[in-house]
Amino acid sequence: MGQLSFVCYSMGPGLGPCLRVGAVVARSMAISLGVPLVPVNHAVGHIELGCLLCRARDPVVLLVSGGHTMVITHSGGRWRVLGETLDLTLGQLLDQFGRHAGIASPCGKSIEEAASRGSGYRRLPYSVKGNDVSFSGLLTAAKNKTDAGVPFNDVCFSIQETAFSMVVEVTERALAFTGKKEVMIVGGVAANRRLSEMMDVMVKRHSARFEVMPVEFSGDCGAQIAWTGFLAGRAGVNVPVNEASVKQSWRLDTVDTPWRK
Repeated sequence: MGQLSFVCYSMGPGLGPCLRVGAVVARSMAISLGVPLVPVNHAVGHIELGCLLCRARDPVVLLVSGGHTMVITHSGGRWRVLGETLDLTLGQLLDQFGRHAGIASPCGKSIEEAASRGSGYRRLPYSVKGNDVSFSGLLTAAKNKTDAGVPFNDVCFSIQETAFSMVVEVTERALAFTGKKEVMIVGGVAANRRLSEMMDVMVKRHSARFEVMPVEFSGDCGAQIAWTGFLAGRAGVNVPVNEASVKQSWRLDTVDTPWRK
């Protein structure tokens, strides 16, 4: 413990009670050790750990998880959102449909396995608005088809093909707009192999490099906070211990990134 230069914690975004537990422990450690306290935005943590593990320098990022669905790139000292969901996240879509079908959360892996056994596509709402997406209509239609007796595997297949096509489309538009040559998927849904297959096809059309976060680090994990906190702390980012709060709604595009020049 005496070798620590600072203590890092997830300030947000997230559920208040969970964030407060981490903040209290981090504050106590920082006071005990007499070292600075570094706040980390956990969405930025997803991206920065992805850049480290995937060796990505300046990517267009698709962040897809239970808490986030957005297309992001870095510009002007911050990660900038070029498109996002207007309602449900992609992870929420999969989990809410799975729970409706009687699957225990998290449901993504079970839906992916069922989709691999699907035999046909069933039409579902495809909603892209500008460079944003909407999944609420898709979820309602998928539930209705399941309740009407459409085979579960076919509905799972159709959900994946529809939702993934939507996020690939907005990522492609962001890639064309920025002219960048790297695309990276991070977040819990990055573990889905079908999403990676579809993204890879798109990225190759643009002669760009495609990377996806390793499965073991795709979900929320301490490594995201440790690595991003290290970068931030080394760049001089910290907060007074008596001001160490949490931010349940802390958008990543409000976070300065002085470690990225």
